[in-house]
Amino acid sequence: MAKVKSELKKTPLFEEHLRLNAKIVDFAGWAMPLQYSSIIEEVKVVRNGIGIFDVSHMGEFWVKGVDTEKFIDRVITNSFSALKNGEICYSTMCNENGGIMDDLLVYKFSSQKAMIVVNASNISKDFDWLKKQSEGFKVDIFDATNETALIAVQGPKVEEILQDIAQVVLKDINYYCFTEGRISGIKVLVSRTGYTGEDGFEMYVSSDASIPLWRKIIEVGKSGGIKPCGLGARDILRLESAYMLYGNDIDENTTPLEAPLSWTVKFGKNDFIGKEALLKQKEQGVGKVLRGFVIQGKSIARHGDKIYKGDEEVGYITSGTKSPTLEKSIALGYVKKDVAKLGEELVVKSRNKELKATIVKLPFYRGSVKSKVKPKK
Repeated sequence: MAKVKSELKKTPLFEEHLRLNAKIVDFAGWAMPLQYSSIIEEVKVVRNGIGIFDVSHMGEFWVKGVDTEKFIDRVITNSFSALKNGEICYSTMCNENGGIMDDLLVYKFSSQKAMIVVNASNISKDFDWLKKQSEGFKVDIFDATNETALIAVQGPKVEEILQDIAQVVLKDINYYCFTEGRISGIKVLVSRTGYTGEDGFEMYVSSDASIPLWRKIIEVGKSGGIKPCGLGARDILRLESAYMLYGNDIDENTTPLEAPLSWTVKFGKNDFIGKEALLKQKEQGVGKVLRGFVIQGKSIARHGDKIYKGDEEVGYITSGTKSPTLEKSIALGYVKKDVAKLGEELVVKSRNKELKATIVKLPFYRGSVKSKVKPKK
């Protein structure tokens, strides 16, 4: 087994990954499992059964104080104040120019208490930004990343299998909602969220209780063919479901109106950081938009590959992979607005090859993931 760089941060479950013979890679300064067996096998187990992920590299910030609601509504584009207690919102957090500083989740405990979950690569940047923006607000912000582990269990069989060891009624947790309770007697915050396009739960647990919880879930999940899954499978699963990856598909040079995230921008609420710039962009129209592509043939479009219509360069690829679920090459990328219609046929130039690419409707694949929309009776 290759040596792991000593300067890399390690999650509380790191020794478990070594015990399970995971291939460890550097991800945003963290020593993380890329795969345990085969990436394709791990993708398929999540699509058809149940997989377990260590995502403890994500950052968790607590915000508390009488101005919590007002402060969070100021720093995110979505509406925190519109949430009920026990609900979660996905949102972008923008700079003054409307560029996306991060995409994140906000958990509402009350109008005076919230948890913000941020991407691993942005923990320091986001925390410093939030502390700076909190000046003048009666709030305290605490970084709980190092004392918190996060375990994601994803797949269509997850609810029936996990319920055997849960001291909470999992079917009562709606999509993008959470509750506090116990799993196998261990105190957790459990939410019906995930990054795979399948039904699933994410469990926040104290670092020292993470290994017993991890092992118990794997033990009870054997009947459903559970497998530990790494970042390789996670990236394919999220791309098949057209979920954004910060640093690839969105960053400070893109806005939520250019990405398919305009639904997270609530212009009707009070002033928020980036609102003026985004309103201006909305009025003038965006110059580029993110679209999904199916690539003909066996080749894969890569991050940074240029997109052409005839001899004109019209965009660039942000993410690409061969989808094991769909058995075809898929990609996300930004293109000029005037060539962004469904069915448009373009060319991606990749490693001296010209790949035919067709714009298709997103997501590429929709699995067992729940919906906030209640079905009609």
